[in-house]
Amino acid sequence: MAKDFSGIYAGEFEEVAETVRQETLEEARDLVDELDSLLGNARHDHALIGEFTNKSRHTSIILKNQAGVVGLRLIGTIAYRMESYLTNTKDLPKRALDDMQLFIDRLSDVLEGRISMDADASGIIRKLPSHITFNEDDVEFRNVEVILVMLHGTASHYVERELQQCGYRVTVVTTVFEAFPMIVRVKPDFVIISAVMPELYGIDLAVGLSSMPATRNIPLALITSLDADDEQLKFLSKSTPIIRKGPSFGDDLFKALDDLFLI
Repeated sequence: MAKDFSGIYAGEFEEVAETVRQETLEEARDLVDELDSLLGNARHDHALIGEFTNKSRHTSIILKNQAGVVGLRLIGTIAYRMESYLTNTKDLPKRALDDMQLFIDRLSDVLEGRISMDADASGIIRKLPSHITFNEDDVEFRNVEVILVMLHGTASHYVERELQQCGYRVTVVTTVFEAFPMIVRVKPDFVIISAVMPELYGIDLAVGLSSMPATRNIPLALITSLDADDEQLKFLSKSTPIIRKGPSFGDDLFKALDDLFLI
């Protein structure tokens, strides 16, 4: 008679998975504690700010990647926001150290159980700073969360800058596969997607977001240089604004924001 193996492999897998999860949590605590200590040193010795910046970037990437593997979604989401904050920043300005303290404190709160791993990521992320690229005194900040799905480069820097000058809080996500869970968890006020992305087109993401009950009410726009009659654009919802690359970009962006009552 054949043995009944139902549940045996699942049980063994769950035991191993929990061990890996606990090891990941312990490593994350060590990384965050080390970062917190280095931040304290950087406040007293400005020569250490560069080291702190590099360590922060390194930590955010490790936490983002490891947390996703073992299901620590909130840790991964906070780490992604921290990584985005640090993008293209060689050395943090002194005024940004308080911002980094917020990231460290939130990570510690989750890792130590003061905030549940299952807490709503949207409310937590909206209270974290976005990427600093200019003097805060020049901008009137608004409580508008924008996710920009676009490869890093000149074009994304320009779009991000334009949005930040409107006072919006911007997170840049560089792949469609990372963008989807981020959008679901953060519930942004607006998503701007580049039409052509590696592996899976941004058009596919836009169509999917517009179709699913969980995301169909999130406003989005598509950035593209495709011709207006391109076959791929026919899959888009008629209500999805198109922002054209080129001379009309600024006007198209302004119209999209205006139509969505974001300005």
